[in-house]
Amino acid sequence: MKLPIRVSEESREPIYHQIESQIKALIVGGQLSPGTSLPSIRALATELGCSVITTRRAYQNLEIKGFIKTAQGKGTFVREVEDTVQKETKHKAAYDAFRKAISQAEQLGCSREEMQMIFQQLMKEGK
Repeated sequence: MKLPIRVSEESREPIYHQIESQIKALIVGGQLSPGTSLPSIRALATELGCSVITTRRAYQNLEIKGFIKTAQGKGTFVREVEDTVQKETKHKAAYDAFRKAISQAEQLGCSREEMQMIFQQLMKEGK
């Protein structure tokens, strides 16, 4: 299975964290359902052009946090995530994205009113 994940060398965020947060978003967003088989660590590393150590760290963090499980000799699979954890994860990801967008807008010199106007316009446009 090929995951719709992109990593950026230019990002300040470590690659393992980029992988981890994108897989987590796919899980809580419902694009990866419980029981779905994930690519092996080596396959994902090859696909993303990063090291096995990097992908292993992302998988280990996701397993520790309860988003995936590894069955020796069988592979790595998406776990069932509790509704409260799913909701908290969604809210934190959205909060972080908004915080980053606000920071960038401030760096560009946008006022709060301009930011609110842009946000309202985007909300009207929907997906």
